[in-house]
Amino acid sequence: MNNLEQYESIVGSEVIVRIKEKAKPLLNRHIVCINSTFSGGGVAEMLNSAVFLFNKLGLRFGWRILQGFPSFFNITKKLHHALQGEKINLSEEEKKIFYETNERFAAFTHLPHDLVIIHDPQPLPLIDFFEKSQPWIWRCHVDMSEPDPATWNYLKGFVEKYDEIIVSQEEYKQNLSIPQNLIHPAIDPLTQKNEDISEIEAEKYLKKFGINLNKPIITQVSRYDKWKDPKGVVEIFKKVRAQVDCQLVLLGSFAADDPEGQETFEEIEKCIADCGYEDDVILLTVSDDILVNCLQRAAAVVIQKSLREGFGLTVAEALYKGTPVIASRVGGIPLQITDGKSGFLHEPQDLEGFTASAIELIKDTDLQKKLGEQGKKHVTENFLITRYIEDWLDLFNRHLSTSN
Repeated sequence: MNNLEQYESIVGSEVIVRIKEKAKPLLNRHIVCINSTFSGGGVAEMLNSAVFLFNKLGLRFGWRILQGFPSFFNITKKLHHALQGEKINLSEEEKKIFYETNERFAAFTHLPHDLVIIHDPQPLPLIDFFEKSQPWIWRCHVDMSEPDPATWNYLKGFVEKYDEIIVSQEEYKQNLSIPQNLIHPAIDPLTQKNEDISEIEAEKYLKKFGINLNKPIITQVSRYDKWKDPKGVVEIFKKVRAQVDCQLVLLGSFAADDPEGQETFEEIEKCIADCGYEDDVILLTVSDDILVNCLQRAAAVVIQKSLREGFGLTVAEALYKGTPVIASRVGGIPLQITDGKSGFLHEPQDLEGFTASAIELIKDTDLQKKLGEQGKKHVTENFLITRYIEDWLDLFNRHLSTSN
């Protein structure tokens, strides 16, 4: 568990002093976050760092995990797809399960807090089951730029009962009667996933997983989710490998609230078996932050070929380690990469563009270093957990300075 002072060498003393000042009016205020998983995604990762830091600052900050059966998470996965633009059919029975699961959770979840933060659609209806006496905030992490109209119309009925909605970028704001504001996601530079590690240690760790350090590494680190398009990454690798001797490492895990992960993983296995270069592909399902750290540092190229992406913290993670990223020009990714300066951006279906950029980076180590330095600087200035904490403190002060 880190103290705020441990970040001073990274972000400077002025930032730490400013955060502490913003926390003073909130001492002993009781705040709670509710989401649907403790691990397996960016939301949980941010909460694992932020909750501890808020408590270290003197807030009484809690975290609850919504409990549901598989049928519930099958439905909420559909809702996630719909918010990101996929047309779905949500039956009345599915709506009933969605609503009643939240009602059941509310029955044994007491919220005598000064402020409640609900993350993503899974716990969205909870607001119906409490006598609201405090501000409720809905924090949506997904790309809502073009949601499925019918599904959004259904969810909007819950959303407009909240006092405010927080999204990751301006394009996600909708036509709503409540205030909408922006907080960018962030990485924690002091976690095992991001802390400094020596090149010797990294090499030793990667060899445990059969990764050949004598060949340039292309990697994508992401959950096995169709929106991350891992099959597209394999197609890009095939094109690169036909011209340059290299290897592909796909590293992913399964989130507890994502019932489609195994199916996506099996589809990737088939793609690899048919790619013609399967001996140069390593497919890993290890949930290991040290491995992520080492892999992102050792890679010549990190790819993030998302079809939709609320933000994409794996981009910031790789950039922070000084590794250039080639990514889709979707969602929150362009906030993190300046095309040609800290990485390369392409349209998601531009396989030739991804391929050309990957070959250029593999062949030009000076360019790798140049882009890596710019990327690290940009992430340090904009997307570290200290900035995230400060943005939330501003929101808390705005709501709690006028509430009872």
